[in-house]
Amino acid sequence: MTRDEILALPSMPPGNPSYPFGPYRFVDREYFVVVYESDPAAIRHAVPEPLEPDGSNRILYEWIAMPDSSGFGSYSESGVVIPCLLGGKPVNYTAQMYLNDEPPITAGREIWGFPKRWGQPTLRVETDTLTGILDYAGQRVALGTMGYKHENLCQDPAECRKKLEMTQVNLKLLPCVTGKPLVAQLVAYNLTEITVKGYWGGPARLHLVPHVNAPVADFPVHKMIGGLHFIADLTLPYGRVVHDYLS
Repeated sequence: MTRDEILALPSMPPGNPSYPFGPYRFVDREYFVVVYESDPAAIRHAVPEPLEPDGSNRILYEWIAMPDSSGFGSYSESGVVIPCLLGGKPVNYTAQMYLNDEPPITAGREIWGFPKRWGQPTLRVETDTLTGILDYAGQRVALGTMGYKHENLCQDPAECRKKLEMTQVNLKLLPCVTGKPLVAQLVAYNLTEITVKGYWGGPARLHLVPHVNAPVADFPVHKMIGGLHFIADLTLPYGRVVHDYLS
């Protein structure tokens, strides 16, 4: 391979790249978000400076089903999102993510710094209950439930679009071949081309089980706020560096 051919590759391995060039389009992306209050000390410990917890002590525990994802296929994910402030402006910091598909795990870590690891999340409707499950290494670590479509919030899709448009921030860490840090950044991105297809609220519950390799229970449930369920088409573009720890 020539230098130009090497630099034209979207990703590794050269003979069968894990993912193509973006941006990446998602159709019928389905979210189940459990909102709850947790321990402020645990939240503060997990949030990297210069981000600051927003003071609400809230955690957004998410399940996302992605049946039609350009370059990635069909997969699901689950994880922990913490509402924060960056320079006084609200952002969402992604603290943990678990997926069942290699291309978006690899792309997510390499491009945006998503904290993605392999797991077995599922999102489905069980009779009258929207149900999210996360298994890791054969063990159940999270179970979320929500009354199915109890409250139709579609009269205000702009509110849902605003949630999806909020700036998201990840901590991107890549080691050099020497073992020292090569990349240490806060990376931000904003979803675009959003079409909200459904938006519901309702009562929700969340059960978390301690696990060393999937420590979602490090953010214990102190008070339930409620659940959100929405479906949308959207595009994930490339991101931008908002803080460089090595500069």
